[in-house]
Amino acid sequence: MLLLAAALLTFSMHSAGVVEASVLPTAAPTVVVSGTVRTDDTVAGEHGRAFLDDLARLTPAQLDAADRDRRVVATAMDTPPTAAEVATWWAGLDSAVQAQLERSAPVVVGNLDGVPYGVRDRANRAVLAAGLAADPGDASERAMLGQVRDALHRDPGDPPKSLVTLDTRGAGRAAIAIGDLATAADVSVVVPGMFFTVTGQMPDFTATSGALYDEQATLAPVAAPGHGTGVAVLAWMGYRTPDLSNILSLDLAKTGAQRLERTVDGIRRLREGDQPRIGIVAHSYGSTTAMMALASGRMRADSLTVLGSPGSEVRSASQLAVAADQMFVGQAHLDPIAGSGYFGTDPAAASFGATVLDLSEPAPGTAGDLFRRPVGHNDYLKPGTASLHDVALIALGRGDLVRGGTHRSGGHDDGGVQPSFDLYLVRPQDLQLRD
Repeated sequence: MLLLAAALLTFSMHSAGVVEASVLPTAAPTVVVSGTVRTDDTVAGEHGRAFLDDLARLTPAQLDAADRDRRVVATAMDTPPTAAEVATWWAGLDSAVQAQLERSAPVVVGNLDGVPYGVRDRANRAVLAAGLAADPGDASERAMLGQVRDALHRDPGDPPKSLVTLDTRGAGRAAIAIGDLATAADVSVVVPGMFFTVTGQMPDFTATSGALYDEQATLAPVAAPGHGTGVAVLAWMGYRTPDLSNILSLDLAKTGAQRLERTVDGIRRLREGDQPRIGIVAHSYGSTTAMMALASGRMRADSLTVLGSPGSEVRSASQLAVAADQMFVGQAHLDPIAGSGYFGTDPAAASFGATVLDLSEPAPGTAGDLFRRPVGHNDYLKPGTASLHDVALIALGRGDLVRGGTHRSGGHDDGGVQPSFDLYLVRPQDLQLRD
């Protein structure tokens, strides 16, 4: 059997009935022929489908073993087949095979972009339930799973939630969709910044994304009537965010950008012929990550809103695969990160070409408006703020309605604090986006 993958599976049955899984990890695609391994870059487009086909041929016992093998899981989560490969493969499987894969390999199936979101939700919830029901083991992992469980809680009348990513390795990764990703006309992907972890902030981050969902759902009938069948917001903690030990590096942003590219590609592949409007809403270090993804040539978005951005290596909005005039920048009063240009060009600079949202307080003696202005680095998506209102309008394709948006130079308004490196040394609780 020819096995082509960045990490390849070979399975054998012992006479005692125990399955043994071996994986051959390598930086480049490999071909295994008659026990000989050779590097061959020409098979880069083929290894993913071979990996998938081999999974579909495994027995339930072999699938169970593969789903518990860290090397197999790493292949599925870190160097997976493309969403196009996965979608074609899954659609071509017999329903009984699909059901067996979902039951016996939920860790793998639940995290493959291109598998339908209903299947991924069931698979990931099964992993979540099994982990919470297991005998006490890794306390940190159980704490992480508890936070995911809490984030999935719904009160009566709340929109549906689905667990589309669950990775318990290390600091963990998770993504929870609010609304229906399979049918929504407008899909927003919210990307968090530094210090956000599944264990520390997943319920708060999901609630923040829920506030954006509520604002969009309220505005949609008026701002975008007849546009389609509802909205969905993806609370995407799909990458490891930096802490004080690695905030000086862009390595996590590079890895996060690749994961974000795969996530958006998965949404688009499952919506062939019925493409939603996809908006990226990125906060702090997440904005650096999102701009990196949109400058890669492998991802496009209908809008991009960056909030409290420390900048990026991208020098102009024209370098981003975003619809014309659909990049927006939010800089709150007293936000020491926004406008710092710490990681490169400030997207609010006039030369960048984005639309800078007017988040300043109304002038004395004027009527003002209904929304309060955000203050500091953690205020942008709180209910009742002008920034949340603007972000919701942008995601609905109505950026033309945002308050006073202009192409202008960035920087803090009068009274703002000039950023210094000391101001990056903030506590995780200072960066939580709470109500």
